[in-house]
Amino acid sequence: MIPLRPLALGDIVSGSFATIRGHWKTLAGVVLAVQAIVLPVMALVVGTAVVAVHDHFDPVFDPPFGEDPASEHVVPLVVAAVAVFVLLFVIGVLGVSVIAALCPAVLKEAVMGRSTTFRALWRSSVRRAPAVAGALFLSVLIAGAPVFLVLAVWVPLVASAGSGDGAVALLGLLPLLLLAAVPLTVWLNIRFGLAPAVVVLEGAGPVTALRRSSALVRGDWWRIFGFTLVAVMLAGAIAYAIQLPFNFIGMFAIMPALQGIPEGGGAPSAGVITALVFAFLLVLIGGAASQVFQIGYSQLASALLYVDQRIRREGLAEAILADLAAAPAAGAAPTAPPRPDGGADS
Repeated sequence: MIPLRPLALGDIVSGSFATIRGHWKTLAGVVLAVQAIVLPVMALVVGTAVVAVHDHFDPVFDPPFGEDPASEHVVPLVVAAVAVFVLLFVIGVLGVSVIAALCPAVLKEAVMGRSTTFRALWRSSVRRAPAVAGALFLSVLIAGAPVFLVLAVWVPLVASAGSGDGAVALLGLLPLLLLAAVPLTVWLNIRFGLAPAVVVLEGAGPVTALRRSSALVRGDWWRIFGFTLVAVMLAGAIAYAIQLPFNFIGMFAIMPALQGIPEGGGAPSAGVITALVFAFLLVLIGGAASQVFQIGYSQLASALLYVDQRIRREGLAEAILADLAAAPAAGAAPTAPPRPDGGADS
């Protein structure tokens, strides 16, 4: 599926499609399994928080006329909101990390010319997910630092300026500050973009993966940036095309249902409820299908860029071919070759 030579843009695009086409059942199975676990857990977290602070909603959002909400009602809502945000962030990062660990593992089998199974890839993805999550968290923290710094300075200034002309001037200053910070964020994001593939394919830890990614990208930043941009745009466009028919059908299904709702506030009929559930399920299925493709394709393209950099700089193609040639004689399955610097791939 993957040519063992330095890869051009067409090779990255076609190689990602070929990997999805050859392993789509396994990819879709793992991604859907992750969503089947993550989404209910997120719903449970939000539902538990809402039930816990339900009694504080009315005093805060509908206080008596002319009165401000009391602190004993505001504080629980703020604490619950922060706790929900942190928990949802952690759950989301772990879910994305499993998928980010899955795609390089699939690509490894494609490069080596081996088939794989759902169980093997699920185990490999879950095992490497914590390290991938650490690499993703560190890369977001470091790459987002310029934007975080701008906001950390700008928000207190706006708050202290009040509602006068100074606040208006500061509002106009934010785009200029972001214009200076965003390019640095993009540069850092591309520099650390190969870290998930390094974690999975080399068995590295988060910090080592960031250093290794930085070393592989050094000197080829613009090419990797261009390839990554094309892959992300292509994945987004195709994912939108996948989701669009589901949204259209759901919209046409829900319009007659909305017209059938009684004007007097009576209970909707069984047909209306069925149409609403059908439309919701269509939108949900379309969103899941589009996410499976968008996340999978983007991560596969990133992993292919990692393979390309190792082929260009470390003779990975020759090592794989030699390993494959020796494997039948040795009676063992081929394994990924070691790095030139002595590190071992997993």
